Amino acid sequence: HTAVAVAVDGRFAGSLVLRDTLRENAAAMVRVLRQEGLERVVMLTGDNPATARSLAAQAGIEETHAGLLPEDKVRLVGELPPAVVMVGDGVNDAPVLAAADVGIAMGARGSTAASESADVVIMTDDVGKVVQALDIGRHTYRVALTAIWIGVLLSLGLMGIAAFGHIPAVVGALTQELVDLACILYALRALRGGPTRPELRLETRPADGIRTLAGTT
Repeated sequence: HTAVAVAVDGRFAGSLVLRDTLRENAAAMVRVLRQEGLERVVMLTGDNPATARSLAAQAGIEETHAGLLPEDKVRLVGELPPAVVMVGDGVNDAPVLAAADVGIAMGARGSTAASESADVVIMTDDVGKVVQALDIGRHTYRVALTAIWIGVLLSLGLMGIAAFGHIPAVVGALTQELVDLACILYALRALRGGPTRPELRLETRPADGIRTLAGTT
């Protein structure tokens, strides 16, 4: 809590007590990512340690670093083992978002600088969308990898047939174009965005390759 003294006509009239609140779905997001195997969740903040510990406890985050300047956040992210996903929304978060392996900017309240430095921009204030963004990333990676293997295997098969003279040169060239087209059409599956989850606040369920999630306030 932060107390702000209020004066009227130069005389003390009372105090306003301000309290930072946790983003909706933040605790559910942390819980889901832990269920999926995320190794560390870290809070990096410029707030005072007491505020940081209070918010971290509500979110289920055990590791906090408070009273940080932007350059301190960059240094700490650089010390974390890869792969690190950084979530932030302020103008001071731009450097640390750029330093992380994957930077995610919360777009609705996020600054232009943070959005331009991030790899992913979430256009709402729902931090639960971080889980959906990671789902989309994993789905896109799997589709791209499968499309590559489809192209490689089909091309190797056609090369083997052509080596024995069973395919004329012109037909072989046209067939290769068909292979490329098949790979492109398969890759369009990435537009589907991956599997859908239940509403995060109602139900949580089980991050491939991601070891650390860092968030800033």
